Formats: sequence, structure tokens, C-alpha cells
Amino acid sequence: MSRVGKMPIALPSGAEATISAEQITVKGPLGTLTQSLNGLVKVEKTDGVLKFEAANDSREANAMSGTLRALVNNMINGVTKGFEKKLNLVGVGYKAQAQGDKLNLSLGFSHPVVHQMPQGVKCETPTATEILIKGISRQQVGQVAAEVRAYRSPEPYKGKGVRYADEVVVLKETKKK
Repeated sequence: MSRVGKMPIALPSGAEATISAEQITVKGPLGTLTQSLNGLVKVEKTDGVLKFEAANDSREANAMSGTLRALVNNMINGVTKGFEKKLNLVGVGYKAQAQGDKLNLSLGFSHPVVHQMPQGVKCETPTATEILIKGISRQQVGQVAAEVRAYRSPEPYKGKGVRYADEVVVLKETKKK
């Protein structure tokens, strides 16, 4: 069985999980998330602990038990603590401004770029060159951060563009005559 799938998940105080035939629902102080279940994985809830087990000995069931356990663990972390991604803008005149559920970006184009935030994801700009994307769904937060970064990904010669806070951009040497 998968090493990840073997580890049980302890439900923290304030979070509760409901298991039905086809989905698992996790409720917490920040919201509610649902995940559809796979027939290859058996999920049991006993005394505030979730256990995942492969339904048979196939490779697919083994892999899916670890995958489902990781997804549910991320759901529990999301509804209790939440997830956030931090982006930095590097470049002269590059700036960001959060206005409600929209993010206005000036990235050196002839026009401003406006990114509409999906429901469940919030955006903050502590400074003009920092963007903080927050939400309860890890997948959704990561996807929004990737979409914002894709407007102007860091270029390899000067390093200008939108980058993750922990991203290291390796700069190339310019051409020599």
C-alpha cells in the first residue's frame, strides 16, 4: 500500500468530515469543500481519525489511496488554516492593485491587465509590487497564481516579470561579439 495512504489523518478541532457513498465533505471555520470518492479506495472515520485503504491489491487502487488521502488532507488544512501564494513583480513600472474581486496589473503593456478572481479566492496587495492570493482550495489558489504569473513570466536576461516569492530565476549571459 502507498506510504502516504497508510498515514491516518487526525481531524483538528473545528473541522468535521462527512462521508457518503460518492463524496466526502469537510466543513471548517473557513468554509466547506467536497471531493468525489473513487471506488478503489475505502474511507473510514473513527474517533476523529480518517483512514484510507485500497479496496483491492491493484496498482491503481494503491496509487489512488495515497492521492485521495493527500487531497483530503489538503481540504482539511484549507478549511482550518487556508492557503496563500505570494507573487512579486520585478521590473520598472510594474505594479498591482487589488480592487474588490479584481486584480489590476500594470506590466509594461500598452493596456492595463485586469484579472477577475474566481469565487472562493481573495487577493491582497500589501505593496505595489507584492500580490497575496488566499483561499481554502489549494488547487484553486495555485491555479490563480499560475494564471497571474502567465501574464508576464520572468524573462531570463533581466529577470523582469511576475514571479513566485520563493522562485529563483537563473539569468543568462548576454551575447558577446
